[in-house]
Amino acid sequence: MESQIEQQLEKIMPEDLARTFESAYHVLIQGNHDHMDDLLKHGGTLLKKAAQRLTPTQMILGIAAIAAVAVVVVSRSIEHTGSEADDAGTSAEPLKDSKPKAAGSQANKEGQEHQGH
Repeated sequence: MESQIEQQLEKIMPEDLARTFESAYHVLIQGNHDHMDDLLKHGGTLLKKAAQRLTPTQMILGIAAIAAVAVVVVSRSIEHTGSEADDAGTSAEPLKDSKPKAAGSQANKEGQEHQGH
């Protein structure tokens, strides 16, 4: 009976792991989001095969670990792209002087008083 169960279970092949990690590398490290569909397909296949062999508790812990890693990767990605995306592709220098704006508004007020307004 146990041999029948083993025959019904799909084995996790090294190719499954390689495809999943390759897709994850393209999406997470290189930022090539065209491979997102591949990552979901290969990751789903790997998850389906792993689910056949793991207990429910092991599956919950594994998914929680994957979710925690995903949160860290996404937060680092947002921090990394947020600082560079604002300045990317521009030759503009950041504004350094906020005082002249206040002085300019003060000069406008004085100019309005002198004009009889």
